[in-house]
Amino acid sequence: MATFSSVTRQHILQAIAEHDSRGGDAFLALYNFEPVPGYALLHEGRSYDARAVLGVAHRFATGRMATQDDFHGMDAAVALLRRRGFEVSEPASAVRAAPAAARPARTSAPRTPRTTTPRTSTRAAAREERPVAICPTCFQALPATGVCDNCS
Repeated sequence: MATFSSVTRQHILQAIAEHDSRGGDAFLALYNFEPVPGYALLHEGRSYDARAVLGVAHRFATGRMATQDDFHGMDAAVALLRRRGFEVSEPASAVRAAPAAARPARTSAPRTPRTTTPRTSTRAAAREERPVAICPTCFQALPATGVCDNCS
């Protein structure tokens, strides 16, 4: 079972670059992924298979390929891709709207926005992802030493 917490935005961008260089069908065939209709990762005006890109990004992050079987539904994958700053389209049947009866009734006038400037927090700066050093030969994340364990 794959955990995707180690996948960063940089890993996803690497997988997108590989997808672009190989072409969509060759990319899916190489990594043995079948397209998931309706779930598309959108980046710079292009559309990518969200599951396949995340599976390959997992390989860049950990050295282990995440297979189709490691995904149990697409909700967690979509949430992770969105947390990493990507736009993901979902099929209309997957978008869940709350029924009107479940929504609270608005009883007061809408609030007016504050006019003060927001404070920057140190937590926001700490959450910002740093780019990961990647081995130019095998495309795996380098350890803190900067020397690839596989290629040395």
